[in-house]
Amino acid sequence: MFSGFAQSGTWGCFDEFNRINIEVLSVVAQQIHSILTALSLKQKRFVFEGKEIPLLSQVGIFITMNPGYAGRTELPDNLKSMFRPVSMVVPDSIYIAENFLFSEGFQNTRNLARKVYTLYQLSTQQLSKQDHYDFGLRSLTAVLRYAGEKKRTNVKMTDNEVLLLSMLDMNAPKMAAQDLPLFQNILGDLFPGIDLPKIDYSKLIEAIENEMNIHNVQITQISIEKVIQLYETHHSRHSVMLVGKTLSGKTTTWKLLKYSLTTLNKQGFNEYNKVMVGHNLFFYIEIQSEQDIEEYPINSKAVNLGELYGQFNLTTNEWNDGILSRIMRQVCA
Repeated sequence: MFSGFAQSGTWGCFDEFNRINIEVLSVVAQQIHSILTALSLKQKRFVFEGKEIPLLSQVGIFITMNPGYAGRTELPDNLKSMFRPVSMVVPDSIYIAENFLFSEGFQNTRNLARKVYTLYQLSTQQLSKQDHYDFGLRSLTAVLRYAGEKKRTNVKMTDNEVLLLSMLDMNAPKMAAQDLPLFQNILGDLFPGIDLPKIDYSKLIEAIENEMNIHNVQITQISIEKVIQLYETHHSRHSVMLVGKTLSGKTTTWKLLKYSLTTLNKQGFNEYNKVMVGHNLFFYIEIQSEQDIEEYPINSKAVNLGELYGQFNLTTNEWNDGILSRIMRQVCA
């Protein structure tokens, strides 16, 4: 990649550069150093990774960093010194939220943006500290995008109701038990006089209870709620992570959902779940189920990234599939 930059005079920007492993950063530092050294000497050709290649002076290398997030690597000093630092001011979250809402077709966007921002600020300050909690700007914009999708599919709901439902869908499933009542109270204060949307999941709950009896799982309200939350989250997120201690019910939860949806499909169930806001029926949600839900458990921490995703073998000049890429080929075949 760097060789291509040098030969074509291209500008390259590496987003969130400090997410790269420290071992890779040391190699990258050497490659960048060789390019910058050749530029400072105004060379037309230089040796890069053992090969002499042409160098166009227009080449530019830029990186972005976000040190505030977990899992970031501290850049080595020899790499830091090659770049001119440019600091960015803290973004105006309210202004960003207001523009997001406006682009999604909401009215009274300034007031709604302040409510969303206040909710996330109060959640950060008042809720317990959990590793999986994220009330930053990325999480905020994800909620607003989801709210836009909700608004387009539920045109009869008011903007406040759509936003309230979206913030519940995107945040309630990840809340610790002691934090959920406080989170709901904050929502109630920000949206006074608005009934929380309630979804009639009676058919799905009936299927879940039947599967719990079949698999000798004790029927409890919290267990059923977690299966329902997983179902809702699955249809509002691209991916889902179940977080909890050993024997807390993570595997049981997703397996119960799998069994329940499969059973509903085999029964030919094609009814809809009613969504109620107060006494008004606004829209329906179809129970989406597949006849054959297959599972492919992967112990990702038992292998390295190359074995998991696949990698290019420089010796044989061939691509070797990893566990995940092999499964994806099998599923899509």
